[in-house]
Amino acid sequence: MDALYTAAATANGREGRAVSSDGRLDLTLAFPAALGGDGKGTNPEQLFAAGYAACFASALGAVGREAKVDTRDASVTAEVGIGKDDDGGFALSVTLRVELPEELQNATGRELVERAHRFCPYSKATRGNIPVELVVE
Repeated sequence: MDALYTAAATANGREGRAVSSDGRLDLTLAFPAALGGDGKGTNPEQLFAAGYAACFASALGAVGREAKVDTRDASVTAEVGIGKDDDGGFALSVTLRVELPEELQNATGRELVERAHRFCPYSKATRGNIPVELVVE
């Protein structure tokens, strides 16, 4: 693959900072309270959730335009879970909640969501690596 764009960011752990190479992203990082931290910063799971939600919404728009279906009123919420895995480490899971406008709450809307899941780069990256559940609302 020839990259059309490359993003770069540097972090120094879950408690510290994350800064993009252009300086537009500059965040304090902290463990969430649920993992024993003070929760006074963002965390990698939130960042992944935001990126995946944005990318999936964009993919839904692309497949909608291709199908000549207006998906502008759709929204995507990504829920990223972290928990212990069988190897003693940690693993992620994702639930993508796609809220479709009333006129797309049918088989056509569900098919567009499935097509977006096949098209989205985040979905391609996670496929076969972590569980991703699609929920159409």
